[in-house]
Amino acid sequence: MKKVLSIAGSDPSGGAGIQADIKTISAHRMYAMSVETALTVQNTMGVHEVFGIPADFVKKQLEYVLEDIPPDAVKIGMLFSADTISCIAETLDKFGAKNIVLDPVMLSTSGKRLLDETAESILIKKLFPLSDLVTPNIHEAEKISGIKINSIEDIKKAASLLSKRCKGNVLVKGGHFGECIDVLYFENQFFIFDGKRINNPNTHGTGCTLSSAIACSLAAGKSIPESVMLAKEYVSGA
Repeated sequence: MKKVLSIAGSDPSGGAGIQADIKTISAHRMYAMSVETALTVQNTMGVHEVFGIPADFVKKQLEYVLEDIPPDAVKIGMLFSADTISCIAETLDKFGAKNIVLDPVMLSTSGKRLLDETAESILIKKLFPLSDLVTPNIHEAEKISGIKINSIEDIKKAASLLSKRCKGNVLVKGGHFGECIDVLYFENQFFIFDGKRINNPNTHGTGCTLSSAIACSLAAGKSIPESVMLAKEYVSGA
């Protein structure tokens, strides 16, 4: 049975974070594992409070999992602090983790900061180089690349810039752009995934679900472009 590890924050309402990841991995008939980085006070309407779990405790969780059950893929979500990011990067590198999908969560949809501002540079410096795929939304891509995104060409430019900081593969999610167009930069090529916007208020946790679904397909041995396509189909179906 394929095994997928989620490293992320907890959502007590069950729609995002660790809970969404476990549901997604289980729906793909794979074995889900989790390392919690933060506890939150949130529901489907927004994040109200965040409590970061001490970095040394996060590291112990991760080490004990990796020593016993090596994952076939790893999804990384909310990390919160610079110390936590450093511990996770060092531990994943030490154990040679593979198929790492990084969702660089910085702000919640409701505007609550989910990553300490001082931690952003550490995330880019230490975790991006380990990641097989990075999946920022429009706002995150703007912040990391330093360019304003107003068009598909801008998305392509941002993805290309971000690719130089990881293993070369970036998926910029266009849902916040007003159109459901995602752009994947993979092996120096652009892949455009054009989806139909679904008029549905139940969109809490879609980013978490998408990145987890991608990790599942990578664990199954599929390519990154195929994994993105299947993950988008899964989210639309959900």
